[in-house]
Amino acid sequence: MEKKELTPEEVLADEVEKDFLARQQERRLLERSWQLNMNFVNGNQYCDIDEKGEIYEEEKTYYWQDRRVFNHIAPIVDTRLSKLSRIRPALTVRAASDDEEDKRSAALASALLAAAQEDADLDGVMSAACVWSELCGTAFYKIMWRGDKGNAVAVDGNGKKVYEGRAEVAAVSPFEIYPYSLYVEDLDEQPSIIHAKALPLEKIYEMYGVKLEGRDLEEVSPAKSAAAGYSSAHTPQFKDIKRGYEIVIERYEKPAESAPEGRLTVVAGGRLLYDGILPYANGGNGLRGYPFVKQCSAPLAGRFFGSSIIERLIPLQRAYNAVKNRKHEFLNRIAMGTVAVEDGSVDLDEFTEDGLVPGKVLVYRQGSKPPEMLTLGSVPSEFSKEEENLLNEFVKISGTGDLSENADSFAGITSATGLQLIIEQDDQRFNVTYSSMKRAAKLIGRHILRLYRQFATAPRLMKYAGKSGEVNVLAFKGSDISSDDVVLDADGDLNMTAAQKRTVVYEILDRGLFADGEGKLSATAKNKILELLGYGSMAGGRDLAELHRARAESENAAMLQGDAEVKDYDDHNLHIEEHTAYLLCGEADGIAEKRICAHIEAHRKFLKNNSSEAENG
Repeated sequence: MEKKELTPEEVLADEVEKDFLARQQERRLLERSWQLNMNFVNGNQYCDIDEKGEIYEEEKTYYWQDRRVFNHIAPIVDTRLSKLSRIRPALTVRAASDDEEDKRSAALASALLAAAQEDADLDGVMSAACVWSELCGTAFYKIMWRGDKGNAVAVDGNGKKVYEGRAEVAAVSPFEIYPYSLYVEDLDEQPSIIHAKALPLEKIYEMYGVKLEGRDLEEVSPAKSAAAGYSSAHTPQFKDIKRGYEIVIERYEKPAESAPEGRLTVVAGGRLLYDGILPYANGGNGLRGYPFVKQCSAPLAGRFFGSSIIERLIPLQRAYNAVKNRKHEFLNRIAMGTVAVEDGSVDLDEFTEDGLVPGKVLVYRQGSKPPEMLTLGSVPSEFSKEEENLLNEFVKISGTGDLSENADSFAGITSATGLQLIIEQDDQRFNVTYSSMKRAAKLIGRHILRLYRQFATAPRLMKYAGKSGEVNVLAFKGSDISSDDVVLDADGDLNMTAAQKRTVVYEILDRGLFADGEGKLSATAKNKILELLGYGSMAGGRDLAELHRARAESENAAMLQGDAEVKDYDDHNLHIEEHTAYLLCGEADGIAEKRICAHIEAHRKFLKNNSSEAENG
């Protein structure tokens, strides 16, 4: 039979699928270690990885042995996630220079970033990513542009709504990311990245317009398996059956000499769904790059995937379970007793079945020795010592010691400064993870701004919550975003608790650093202090200077289209300053410039008239 010749599309699809399978096989052992971590967190702790790289269930040495689980890993992970939840960086954009236009662009980009963070629910996404990074050592963020999201702006010829689009951030499991090399640490240095994910056939058709046959995918459910006591590939496991699904393989290739704008190839079910350049100009200097950001719990030198604290705790957890179970077995022997019986002296079947029931009449053969209880003594102290040592090792390795449990260690410290130093030392073990989270947040911010610069070509409005909880409206278009140098607002305060931040505010207030030249607190300073203390909604003092500046800025925007009226109650000096700064930015054209100059002259006339009235009065 003559072999059918493959089309170029089929050849490319086959090559991508083979590439995916090769990468999947290469990191198989790594995936097993992640699955082992998840089993231990879920309480399924009598499993291990065999020489073939498969997870198996450990068998009992004796049928009567206790196999209870005393899970210390789960609360440690909970504590780490709780501490990491404090890291929700406030992202701002730094101006490229001291030029007034650059400052305005940076302020616009900062406001856009605040609005985009809310739309993308970045706090929730970072929480989901932290769970993956703590379980597996690594998590990823995928920053995409969704043309079917945002406000509806029109209706096409088919009656469907057309949306303005918006940036979206998703937490991606490390199980879905396949790098070109496991030994290239930086994601952007990888020649290619594969993102493989199971999607329903309806979703694939909606995205690519291709109908596939699909298949049923089996996926082990760690939570269900753990609840039932199953863990091994050799024993029954609970599985989630996904019917009518197919694995969509997205291969992103880095821009190179042969492909200056990179390449994205999408394959599913042996069919080529898409082949073209990388979709997003999200790199520096307008270059195209990967839409991913990596976050590690504990980075490993020369390794793409990071390490999880769970891997270090598993040996301790095994030892702790063994000690506790052997201790309980010893207690059972003491409580229930071990009886020595002379052969043939009693009915052994009845004796074995009932034991020494209280009040039992024990009949034994005349002339034989009656059954007697063997004295086992007390539980050896070594059990308690080893148990205590293992608990201390849990604290040392995880770095999540509870200060209330270890209060005896610093009972002699009475000063607040000393206690604060102990708290800071307790958090030092998290600094590596904190750094990775902060770096990821900054990169996400840059990706978001670059996506809006690329796709937000038409003017649009975006709502966002201000620092005091008020709703602000931002008008912009992509070309207005000239700066994407994202920085963290108050970077040094990210690791501080709310109580620590309040203490710092009180100290600054005591030193008079919030006061003006006359030693008084302005309305602006009072409102800022309330915001820092977490009571921004109580800030009732009106900051007239800020209100006048906001009015002047709205007048600047209005005078691009027409005239703006000068009010008698305006702060004319402040308005003149704001309008002049706007002119110096060079944003107004010739006609608008003349309008603003005439407007400034009107303010000066008001000032002159007010000055004359004051002199005559």
